[in-house]
Amino acid sequence: MSKVVFKRPRYLRDAVTHYCAGCTHGTAHRLVAEAIEHFNVGEKAVAVAPAGCSVMLYKYFDVDSIEAAHGRALAVGTGIKRARPDLFVFTYQGDGDLASIGLCETMHAANRGEGITVIYVNNAVYGMTGGQMAPTTLLGQRTTTTPAGRCVDNEGHPLRMAEMMATLGGVLYAERVALFDPKQIRRARKAIFHAFEIQIKYNGFGFVEVLSACPTNLRVTPQQSQKWVESEMCKVFPLGLFKDISADTPEKPMPTLEPDPGDADRETCHAI
Repeated sequence: MSKVVFKRPRYLRDAVTHYCAGCTHGTAHRLVAEAIEHFNVGEKAVAVAPAGCSVMLYKYFDVDSIEAAHGRALAVGTGIKRARPDLFVFTYQGDGDLASIGLCETMHAANRGEGITVIYVNNAVYGMTGGQMAPTTLLGQRTTTTPAGRCVDNEGHPLRMAEMMATLGGVLYAERVALFDPKQIRRARKAIFHAFEIQIKYNGFGFVEVLSACPTNLRVTPQQSQKWVESEMCKVFPLGLFKDISADTPEKPMPTLEPDPGDADRETCHAI
């Protein structure tokens, strides 16, 4: 008798991926979908995707989703969460989006402690638009806009977002994980699950930075790109937990929105 060893999570669509071969966005998607199913928030989840490699998020997750302008995912997420605090809101963003054009929105939403879960995929390059330098591009790394390699005198140092998040008072949880081998994938799964719990139990801001490979723009094989993440990216972006104060935070579960008693009258009126 055959044994099922792979089961598609309930909220992950059976769709042909647009991601490049060797890209680990698909792995991250599965982990997020598993968390949605585990916590049973699929019917009230709203995914916010900005421009970038994550722009087609609606193709892969069987939950309500909305597209935001480049860099504005957390501004849009804030509006949704404040209007409907009973919804589970998560953003799925890349480094060119979250740490560059959206840095202002990121820092202020985090500092305010908005009840949003952020999945931040860092592949050290602008993946979708041609391989330009990102805020997270490593020193010496060649891109289409730094053909001689990123230079600290011209472009400055890579931004370490997980560490920056940990300094902000509104952030309950910040961790950096990777996807280059099964052990790291299991650790990433645990981190994403905990970030979901941060919103569900504490209505707080949880941040998970996921180191990912972009073999297309690195111009290497998928296997080589994973080795690069392990040997090069992890030097600059060390894996680990940077903040978790949930144990010292009073629980404040997400509210349940009570039906407006006037809804029935309005529906009748509309029908007339």
